Amino acid sequence: MTITLDQLNHQDTTELLVHLQGLYEHSDWIVEQTLSRRPFKSFEAFKHEMVQTLNHAGEDAWLQLIKAHPELTGKVALQQKLTAESQSEQQRAGLGNCSPEEYEALHRLNKNYQDRFGFPFIVAVRGPRGLGLTRMQIIKTMERRVKNSRHFEIQEALRQIHRIVELRLQEKTGLTTPMGDLMWDWHEDLAQFSEVQDADPPQLTVTYLSTAHQACANSIAQRMRECGFDEVHQDAVGNVTGRYHGQNPKSKYLMTGSHFDTVRNGGKYDGRLGIFCALACVKALHERGERLPYGLELVAFAEEEGQRFAATFLASSALCGQFKKEWLTQADTSGKTMQQAMLDYGLNPQEIGLIQRDPQNYLGFVEVHIEQGPVLYNQGLPLGLVTSINGSRRFLGQVRGVASHAGTTPMKLRHDAVGAVAELALYMEERALQDADSVATMGMLEVPNGSINVIAARAQFTMDVRAPNDLQRDEVVHDIMQKMEEIAKRRQVEFTLEESLKAAAAPCDVQLKKKWQEAIEHLGLEVLELPSGAGHDAMKIHDIMPQAMLFVRGLNSGISHNPLESTSSSDMQLAFEAMMHLLSHFEP
Repeated sequence: MTITLDQLNHQDTTELLVHLQGLYEHSDWIVEQTLSRRPFKSFEAFKHEMVQTLNHAGEDAWLQLIKAHPELTGKVALQQKLTAESQSEQQRAGLGNCSPEEYEALHRLNKNYQDRFGFPFIVAVRGPRGLGLTRMQIIKTMERRVKNSRHFEIQEALRQIHRIVELRLQEKTGLTTPMGDLMWDWHEDLAQFSEVQDADPPQLTVTYLSTAHQACANSIAQRMRECGFDEVHQDAVGNVTGRYHGQNPKSKYLMTGSHFDTVRNGGKYDGRLGIFCALACVKALHERGERLPYGLELVAFAEEEGQRFAATFLASSALCGQFKKEWLTQADTSGKTMQQAMLDYGLNPQEIGLIQRDPQNYLGFVEVHIEQGPVLYNQGLPLGLVTSINGSRRFLGQVRGVASHAGTTPMKLRHDAVGAVAELALYMEERALQDADSVATMGMLEVPNGSINVIAARAQFTMDVRAPNDLQRDEVVHDIMQKMEEIAKRRQVEFTLEESLKAAAAPCDVQLKKKWQEAIEHLGLEVLELPSGAGHDAMKIHDIMPQAMLFVRGLNSGISHNPLESTSSSDMQLAFEAMMHLLSHFEP
């Protein structure tokens, strides 16, 4: 029986529980308690309420649920206590067909995990695409997670359980994620192009104007044509732009997009998710023969990461008329200048000025992006509403003290450079916690020529401060500097600080932000507002037109710029549906 939303909201609880049995392994009480809060606006709302039910149940209930799950032993037929759902899921991952080596690895890792944490290892074996993880992927995940803390693994086990439930609920309701699945496949297809080949494990590296970069540009351009864009071209800095005309050829355009370059050994979704989400929307509009009352312009930005040349946001800067001519003389590690790289690529640097956009022709800019952080992941929410792209300031610091013997110098007579920096680092953390969404990080700390038995005479450090608005950011910096002066005076050391970057905050436009909010609410989801601590192309486009962003949950604690960067096809489907709602309800 396929359950409808109307049945979920109105059918007798006892009858409904029969059909929903097995969502949570041997723990139907979670579903029963959640149903007491009917009605639900959508199945997404129902899923989130089940997450809330479990969150409020407490650790004893969590552990009982976790321990109700079977081990992934590699011998499915031997597990007599498997539910039908678990047996089906383990069979899809091929766990009943392990080689002797795979079986031994699973057995060993299961024991190590159980001994360390006191409960079985749990992973959603059907994976983020729903088709099933390979046995080797499961083994690699076990090897990685057995090193985590117990607290983290309890929470991670619950998140994996919720993913298992999400997939089981899809089968019970007949819900599908066609566009999410398609977007997932597009990401996998584009990830075949990398400057690093035959690496084990695979590495994704696509830097500006490399051979892999050109292959990506060609692939995206072809995808745009297949999806129904009316115009597709590559501009003077390598951006791939597609235009889907509105009902009136003279109407203004809503711009969207993100970047397709990567950091070295990066992830598949950073930037690219924003390209593919817009592609999916145009594909859906084109297949329905539907035109919007405005045009849609998708820009696949050629460069955002600043990996080959020291010119971050190069591609979006060109659209804003802020491309710096001196960038052309920058050389990469091989000595090739940017200008020569452009010429070799087939671009004409003399035409860069021609791609500047006139804001009068645009309604604004919207960007979908993987969150690159753990907030949505920890909250159990698939989408987030971005309030602002944080402004940032970065510093290179140094403190000088006096070197002396660690054994013979009394504590009161020391001028310890490391102690001074350590005190400053703790204050940075304390001060940032006083504000909503401020962050302060000492990411690097070095002691040149340090020795185990010598009080350090010198320490070098970095300081990164970010906040949703410039005033808040600058107040944090001011207080940290005051504290630094106080530490220096008391400890009789000398601090020096050199500012290396100052980037303004980019608050999201109120009206565009409201459209994203309405889209999230339409899906029946809780609206969680959060700032973006990382920079994005929207941050640069903010200089010439209003912008707003939607975040999509990342898996693996939201890690980004890393091969573990991931999201699910289910969450991508929701991002697509949210963007379609925004496009269809946007008034030019």
